[in-house]
Amino acid sequence: MRPATLADEPILRDLIARSIRELGADDYTPAQIEAALLGAFGVDTALIRDQTYFVIESEAGEIVGCGGWSKRKTLFGSDTRESRDDSYLDPAVDAARVRAFFIDSRHARRGLGRMLLDRCETEAAHAGFTEFALMATLPGKRLYEVCGYVGDQPLEHPLPGGLSITFVPMTKRR
Repeated sequence: MRPATLADEPILRDLIARSIRELGADDYTPAQIEAALLGAFGVDTALIRDQTYFVIESEAGEIVGCGGWSKRKTLFGSDTRESRDDSYLDPAVDAARVRAFFIDSRHARRGLGRMLLDRCETEAAHAGFTEFALMATLPGKRLYEVCGYVGDQPLEHPLPGGLSITFVPMTKRR
C-alpha cells in the first residue's frame, strides 16, 4: 500500500470503472453505473494532493485497490461532481470522510478493502477525528457494516439522463 500520486490517475479511472461495473452489477443496472461514472464515481484529485488516498499494488506492481479519507467537507464524488465543498472539516465536531473505495474484482474479498479502511481510520484518528462518515454504494455497504459502520436510510442520488442510484449514508465512532 502506498499513497496515490497524480500520475496514477488514468489507472485509477480504469480501476474504478472496472470495479463498479463488475462488483456493482448485482446491485445496479448498467445504465446506472455508466451514468454514475460521469461524476458520482471517479477520481477526486484533492484526496491525492492531500496525500489521503491510497493504492494497493499486486506483487506484479498492478494497482488492484484504492481508497482514502478526507479532511474536507465533500462526502463523495469525482472532480467532475458539481456540488463539491473543499473547505476543511473541524475534527472536534465533524466526521472524517471515508472516500472512493474500489477493488479490482479479481482481488475482491481478500481483505484489501479492510486494509485500506484500517489505514484511513488510523490516519484520520491521528489527525484528531473520532468519527467517520461515508456514502456507501450497495456493494460497499456490506464491507462497511462488517467493519462497524451503521447505515442510515438509503437515498436516491440523481444521475444524468433522469436516472438515480441508491447510496447509504453510514457512520462510525472510534
